[in-house]
Amino acid sequence: MNFFVPKEYVSENQIVIKGSDVNHIKNVLRHSIGDVLDIVSDNVKYSAKIIEISSEFVRCEIEEVHKEECANIKITVFQGLAKADKIEYIIQKCTELGVYEIVPVEMKRCVVKLDSKDKVKKIDRWKKIAEVAAKQSLRNDILRIEKVYSFEDMESCLKNYDCVILAYEKEKDVTLKSVLKKIDCGSCNIAVIIGPEGGLDESEVERLVGQGAISVTLGKRILRTETAPVAMSAIIMYELES
Repeated sequence: MNFFVPKEYVSENQIVIKGSDVNHIKNVLRHSIGDVLDIVSDNVKYSAKIIEISSEFVRCEIEEVHKEECANIKITVFQGLAKADKIEYIIQKCTELGVYEIVPVEMKRCVVKLDSKDKVKKIDRWKKIAEVAAKQSLRNDILRIEKVYSFEDMESCLKNYDCVILAYEKEKDVTLKSVLKKIDCGSCNIAVIIGPEGGLDESEVERLVGQGAISVTLGKRILRTETAPVAMSAIIMYELES
């Protein structure tokens, strides 16, 4: 398991862990002085030996610094707002797969409607789910979830991606495989757009395709909103990561 700490808790040869992880280390995992932990700070991973444990902190001595190469593929999933259990599943599984960022998007057919207070609470909860999943999957970073976007917010930032792929159940001809074959396996930022439970509205698809998004079919069967981003991310990683 990885433990994430702010960079200000890392000195030249020591790392201090505070907060809820202290109880987890002491009372759940039952670590003691001399045990070695995997700690991540500012995308750098350390192996560090516990030298002091108190009720408020765990102090560790750095034994090794692990340098990890950056992934050549960055996937951002623009996910139509879905019900709580579904979007939490998406965050957890996309974290495990190595997705860089998830952006929840308000779309025409979204069943879920959030006011400004709900959005803040949800983002805080989603960030915690991403952190827990990152710890479990030994990621050296935490999947980004910053805010809930409007459809227009999403449109305005799509120009920042090398390739924008839109999963659309009415697409019959263009497959995900055929699109990925045309992508250079070098460094690439890919945006994946997934509709909510009710799917993407045709007018939304027209707007996105008009801006350069590529509409693809995911096969003969219709995938649920929580299945599509996981399946697409896994396929993209398999095909393009080096």
